[in-house]
Amino acid sequence: MAQTIFITGTDTGVGKTVLAALLAQFLRAQKVNAVALKPICSGGRDDARKIFSAMNGELLLDEINPWHFRAPIAPLLAARKENQKVKLPEVVAHVRQMQKRFDVLIVEGAGGLLSPLGENFDSRDLILKLRAAPIIVAQNKLGVINQILLTIEALPKHFRRKTKIVLMSPQKPDAAAISNPKLLSEFFDAKRIFQLPHLGKNLAALKNPRIQKMFRKLAR
Repeated sequence: MAQTIFITGTDTGVGKTVLAALLAQFLRAQKVNAVALKPICSGGRDDARKIFSAMNGELLLDEINPWHFRAPIAPLLAARKENQKVKLPEVVAHVRQMQKRFDVLIVEGAGGLLSPLGENFDSRDLILKLRAAPIIVAQNKLGVINQILLTIEALPKHFRRKTKIVLMSPQKPDAAAISNPKLLSEFFDAKRIFQLPHLGKNLAALKNPRIQKMFRKLAR
């Protein structure tokens, strides 16, 4: 069974897709048989297409993202607007098939940890069913400590011990961005807190040894 990493977040738009695509790119560059998936999305397929581009054709777009809906609202509601239902066993079955093909599987959720993805399930339910190692992505800004701690609290204790946190640096950091990592380490193991600088379109930064070291630790 493949090692499975599940990327969730404190909210929508915090950088989950960026991290999923970059981590998959990094692993594949290291000759690891790894891919990323975003099984469910709403409001278009831009995120899924970013992952598809990062995979260089390893998977079809429909393999990366089987369930997609037009309305820019929670996937559960977006599916209902199209008279469709997304059910947990179907999503788990799709991911299980991918686990048989690859050594490392990166699965990205939609929205925050408890955002409803389908009928009676959310990203937390997927994490538990897949027994995945969670990565919580958050924007490094004022107020994020509360959001991260609430997200961690929502995970069962066994999964909290496997959780890692990635603070994504915004283009224009506020004053709290400097102090957040240290403050967060008072509540959470500092060795499992990571910071990704704002890359913009400068993906050459992935060759930076410090960033490569971070990705190695994230994938363990």
